Amino acid sequence: MRHNLLKNQEEDDPMSTVSNLFDVAMVFAVALMVALVTRFNMTEMFSQDDFTMIKNPGKENMEIITKEGSQINKYTPSEDQSQSEGKRGKKVGIAYELENGEIIYVPE
Repeated sequence: MRHNLLKNQEEDDPMSTVSNLFDVAMVFAVALMVALVTRFNMTEMFSQDDFTMIKNPGKENMEIITKEGSQINKYTPSEDQSQSEGKRGKKVGIAYELENGEIIYVPE
């Protein structure tokens, strides 16, 4: 008879279902974040190494993202050029770094 009383109390608790759904949602959210980080190759953000990443190189909406220690900086050349006292620049060439470390500049 004591076993039946405990069983009835567990069946009547509506919050047990909500807590199980919350656990499932948290596991799903963490799995989704891990999948997105690995899909977009953003694992460098979580490492201790410094890096520089260039999005859309050579285009109008180019962005340079650098990580130095725990600080992440974003630089957009087109915005910075328009804000600087009328001084404007233009792309004059491309630089390539070879496997042996030598840098070659190709003017346009």
